[in-house]
Formats: sequence, C-alpha cells, structure tokens
Amino acid sequence: MRSTMDRLRHSILYELMLLAICTPLFSYLLHEPVAKIGGFGLMLSLSAMAWNYLYNLGFDRSLMALGRPLSPRGLRLRLIHAALFEVGFMCLTIPAVMWWMNYGLWQALTLELAFILIVPVYTLIYNWGYDLTFPMPAGLAAGPGR
Repeated sequence: MRSTMDRLRHSILYELMLLAICTPLFSYLLHEPVAKIGGFGLMLSLSAMAWNYLYNLGFDRSLMALGRPLSPRGLRLRLIHAALFEVGFMCLTIPAVMWWMNYGLWQALTLELAFILIVPVYTLIYNWGYDLTFPMPAGLAAGPGR
C-alpha cells in the first residue's frame, strides 16, 4: 500500500490540476465570476481530498482483503475505481452546489452531469499517470503473500 505522504501528494496534485482546469472552464460556461467558482472549487477540493484519502485507503484495503494485488491495475479496475469514487462524492456535492450556487435540484444535477463527464476521465488519466510517475515499490505492489 502507498504511504500516507504518498497519498497526500497524490491528493494535492490531483486537486490542484483539477482546479486549474475547471475553474476557468466553469466560470466561462456558467457566466459566473472566477472568484465565485474558484472559491467553490477550493471548498470542494478540500472535501474531495479528505474523501480521496479515505476512499483510496478503503479501496486498497478491500483489494487486499479479497487477495487481489494492488498493482498493476487494468482498465476495468480503474473504471470501477473512478465510478465508485464519483458516486460517493456526488452524495456530498449536489447539496453543496445547491447551497453555494443558489441552484435548484435540477440545475445542480445538470452541473453534476458536466462533472460526471469530465472528472472520471480526468481521474482515470491522472491515476494512471501518477502510477507511472510514482510507482509503488515492487514488494508493496504485489499485495500480501506475493
């Protein structure tokens, strides 16, 4: 399993890159000030960092409990990983969007649909690139008894 410091680096880089992409994009698309979108994005990023740490820790422990190796992770497992992360995080973000943006449920769901299209693809690419850039030591990647 990855160390706490590695997980922290993973989360911080993930959120910084996502903010850099989404803040100007959604400011333009929603005709909202960059400060409003950026502030909201920062709030969501901090929440996502906590969720990311807990989710990935639980996901890795689940793989280990099932006797599955932590690495390598193929496309199917990465798709499952990304989809489950987003479903869990949506439970937090829809009410937050409604409150911060003063949106109704349908507007918040529409905004979530945009994230559902963008973020899982970004997550898949980011995690794959992260694993290539910062690979786990061979002994840790194989899992228990391997």
